[in-house]
Amino acid sequence: MSKVGTFFKDAFSDMKAHAHTQKQVSQAEYEAVKAESRARCQEAKALGDPHRRQAATQAQADERIAQANARIAQANARIDAAGGKK
Repeated sequence: MSKVGTFFKDAFSDMKAHAHTQKQVSQAEYEAVKAESRARCQEAKALGDPHRRQAATQAQADERIAQANARIAQANARIDAAGGKK
């Protein structure tokens, strides 16, 4: 086979491999978007139930309280390290 023929054979082989890889990436991204959409839909349905909405709100509040308490503990430790009064 001539150099030109070999060049085109290799080029088409590379394009085929690239197209196959791109198809796999596209399929994976499509499935991810589809799953995320389904999750958002289920979350929206769950928040329509008053008991679930209250539980979610309470969980967020508990998390924010825990973060605030950790910040208070860090601030008190800094005060103690600096030798100041509380």
